[in-house]
Amino acid sequence: QVQLVESGGGSVQPGGSLRLSCTASGSTFSLFNMGWYRQAAGKQRELVAGIGRGDDPDYADSVKGRFTIFRDGTDGTDNTIHLQMNRLNPEDTAVYYCNANPFDRLPGLLWGQGAQVTVSS
Repeated sequence: QVQLVESGGGSVQPGGSLRLSCTASGSTFSLFNMGWYRQAAGKQRELVAGIGRGDDPDYADSVKGRFTIFRDGTDGTDNTIHLQMNRLNPEDTAVYYCNANPFDRLPGLLWGQGAQVTVSS
């Protein structure tokens, strides 16, 4: 059974940086699409960034130029994704969820446990 395990997150001041990572364990092949969603208090969950295999990444307009998503991995698969978040601002405060779809577009049915990102002074 495939599981998504997240790491990273935390608290940072405005203008700071954080990195999130997510590894899909239990898969013997590379998942088709992986990405990050976030949900702020009182708001709907939204796609932050997604990356396929060999495709250019997609970003929400609000994070373009500040966030970078990339994939790597070991054991012959590239089932680890990272979200490098720079120039963070308070509007980026949310719980960030890793998501994956083994065979199709996002969102898939695989979700990580969530990582809190808090940006405040």
